[in-house]
Amino acid sequence: MTTRRMPKPRDLAPLMKFEQPFHGRAGRLARAQTIWDLRELARKRTPKVAFDYTDGAADAEISLRRAREAFGEIEFRPAILRDVSETATTATVLGKQVSLPFGIAPTGFTRMMHSAGEIAGARAAERAGIPFTLSTMGTTAIEDVAAATGSGARNWFQLYMWKDRERSLALVERAAAAGFDTLVVTVDVPVAGARLRDARNGMTVPPSITLTGALDALRRPWWWWDFLTTEPLAFASLDRWSGTVADLLDSMFDPTVGFEDLSWIRASWPGRVLVKGVQTVEDARRLADLGVDGIVLSNHGGRQLDRAPIPLYLLPSVVREVGRDLEVHLDTGIMHGADIVAALALGARFTLIGRAYLYGLMAGGEAGVDRAIDILRTQVVRTMKLLGVSSVAELTPDHVRLLHER
Repeated sequence: MTTRRMPKPRDLAPLMKFEQPFHGRAGRLARAQTIWDLRELARKRTPKVAFDYTDGAADAEISLRRAREAFGEIEFRPAILRDVSETATTATVLGKQVSLPFGIAPTGFTRMMHSAGEIAGARAAERAGIPFTLSTMGTTAIEDVAAATGSGARNWFQLYMWKDRERSLALVERAAAAGFDTLVVTVDVPVAGARLRDARNGMTVPPSITLTGALDALRRPWWWWDFLTTEPLAFASLDRWSGTVADLLDSMFDPTVGFEDLSWIRASWPGRVLVKGVQTVEDARRLADLGVDGIVLSNHGGRQLDRAPIPLYLLPSVVREVGRDLEVHLDTGIMHGADIVAALALGARFTLIGRAYLYGLMAGGEAGVDRAIDILRTQVVRTMKLLGVSSVAELTPDHVRLLHER
């Protein structure tokens, strides 16, 4: 028979650990264990118009959903009895070493998500030893990002080709003068995608306070206080705009841009050139022949053409075709460190995160970006150890299988 006794206070004391009722931002971020946790924090703290701009995609959002589902179709093949006491996540990307196999992708209107905006992303990236990419549609000036980071920062500049070529060239020159080492030329935006959440929300830049927005503000007073008491939202590379995002994009972007335009960009830029938005093997081959330094397989996070190719499925064939001629990077759909490891195993040299970074920014400003990077770093290392590899260079296609081969 079991002998029972009444518990003594000293037996109960170690078990009685209660959370403090007001744990603050640091506590909230510490409890976030995944990027999805940060997304939920972001949703609660950010007005719908700003959150949906980040979270949404084009039309029925099929491209984004498929990209995320593709990572779920990965089956890992771990090797056992390997020494993984030390795990190196460093890699050489465009001629320089990075500490982690992912960087921060270009995102527009970033200070609308949180007033810390691009500065938070750039500083967090510098601390982590990874690149930060400033968008043409960024809300912090090129020179201000450079001033906010040290000599060891790896800053890249993302260029949209405008109808006004002189303005495009002026941006390129400013980025070069500010010490940015890589130009990321985005080529999948001849016109704006049909971003229906933004249209339904009446998304403008800066955000306008409609009756719905005013009611939303009552539930998120800190965001609005922060937004209204900091520098007004402006753009790094264009004059103030008071219309919708789609109208802005359509007024700026040039639908006549062709491969020949890359030649003068290449001639005008002293550093490395990445072309972002590649979605076919044929275009990858043509870009390799033009002599660019790398490409980013991307469908713009599902924000342009819905039902576009899934970058992860495209990756192996592109690597086979051009992997010896240039670096192949990948974005779209990355929400876990295991997604990054899978992409590397299938041949990507590097990956970029957009939404994952913005969820952290919205959840907690600069500290939230640090937390997003830390979550992904931890997941990358754990996945590598469980696969039995001790360095990024050891990852090969033998470590993964796509359950539904394309």
